[in-house]
Amino acid sequence: MFDIGWQELFILAVLAIIVIGPKDLPRTIKTVTGWLRKARSMARELQSGIDDVVREAEIDELQREANKIDNYDLESQIKDTIDPTGDVAKEARLDEIEDEMLKTAQSLKDSTDPDKATAGGEEVPPIVDDFDDVIDSDVPDAEEATDDATAGAPETAEKASG
Repeated sequence: MFDIGWQELFILAVLAIIVIGPKDLPRTIKTVTGWLRKARSMARELQSGIDDVVREAEIDELQREANKIDNYDLESQIKDTIDPTGDVAKEARLDEIEDEMLKTAQSLKDSTDPDKATAGGEEVPPIVDDFDDVIDSDVPDAEEATDDATAGAPETAEKASG
């Protein structure tokens, strides 16, 4: 650091003994080392304070960069790159196509919605819950069926024998 060799230290020690004296030399060395410790601790505190400021500046810079990325509008950037004047969108009538697609999607949702249950705009009849009503209305009474069967039986027997 200061590039002091052993010869220089030896000269300093001899001068200190001559100027300060051997009696006060230990107390003087203790005082000087205390000053050096204080100076080193102050230098460490200063360095840590500077490091904190640098970290905060880096964090602020990173936060600004993240905000730039977050606010970046990729869709408009792509549109500006592909069609800067907007002529292609006008020619393709994209708004009209999008509206038609939305209408088609909505009608598909409506036609497949089980709650609406419409077929061609008319209400679909409800499903029959009571099968006994259906069976009773379609099938004749058992007594009528046996009467009809026995009534025709003698005529059939006569035709078969004769």
